[in-house]
Amino acid sequence: MPLTTVEITANHYKMSQSPFQKFVPKKKNSVVKEEFRQEKKKARKEKNAYFDKLKEEKYQARMALKRGIPNPAAKSEQKDHSKTNDKERIPKNARPLPAIEGAAMPLNKYLAHCGVCSRRDAVALINEGKVKVNGTIATEPGYKVKEADEVNYNNKKLFVTKNLVYILLNKPKDYITTTDDPQGRKTVLQLIKNATAERVYPIGRLDRNTSGVLLLTNDGDLTQKLSHPSYEIKKIYEVKLDKPLVKADFDKIIKGVKLEDGEIQVDSLAYADSKDKSIIGIELHSGRNRIVRRIFEHLGYDVKGLDRVMYANLTKKNVERSKWRYLSEKEVRLLKYMNASKKR
Repeated sequence: MPLTTVEITANHYKMSQSPFQKFVPKKKNSVVKEEFRQEKKKARKEKNAYFDKLKEEKYQARMALKRGIPNPAAKSEQKDHSKTNDKERIPKNARPLPAIEGAAMPLNKYLAHCGVCSRRDAVALINEGKVKVNGTIATEPGYKVKEADEVNYNNKKLFVTKNLVYILLNKPKDYITTTDDPQGRKTVLQLIKNATAERVYPIGRLDRNTSGVLLLTNDGDLTQKLSHPSYEIKKIYEVKLDKPLVKADFDKIIKGVKLEDGEIQVDSLAYADSKDKSIIGIELHSGRNRIVRRIFEHLGYDVKGLDRVMYANLTKKNVERSKWRYLSEKEVRLLKYMNASKKR
């Protein structure tokens, strides 16, 4: 069964293991150009829809001002320097709290904007009693943080991050995707320690023995978007099994495999090498924990190697194992516009 996206990706970016390029169907240039035009057209539509929405919000704000309704956004941008002493001078990489619901936002979202961690991980930090608001241990992730509130984590006052950083890492095996490990194991942050002074964190998780594309950032909004199931972020993996994948199991995966937490549907599946059917290419958008390994283990296979070759249309092209690079402005824009028409 053909696997267009996986095959084309591997053909262009030459993966370290057996490439999928042997199975790339020969297409006419006219067909390839038309597909490329359609992709650009779709991206342009989503981009225009995004800016139209911004224009409408600005227009509504102006109309509200004309009618005499106070604009909380403008109020939140005013800085009260008289209350800032020398010891608590706001750093250069800070900005006023964004105006959300009357100059307030949920505490877990505030932590994400400060670059502490993702919103989901922030909930765990709050539940563990590691965050204080105005000197009191916070217990509610949904507490609305106001501009006058003082939020502390690890005995340090937090400020909303202004300098956003986006890093693509080609993760090797034997590194875990956490910001800190009590057991002293190697973390991905050690690989990018010279990349930035900002506090960044991984988007999503890759198992210790899984390699490949991993994004790290301090952009809480982008992290929330790429982690939310409704956006259906595409992921492509190359899987090395302990034995060839038989046709019957191949068909089972295509039709859908029922796991303990529900059925899982893959988007595409293909043999990477006609002479070695233990190497498989798989495309899916599910974000369930260890989902690729669980699919094959459910059918009696042992996954010997797992490499993520694409995440959210980003690949590890020109990035060697254990190396990293910054995302370009264009790549960041595309990530933010990606699947913009989908609702959470």
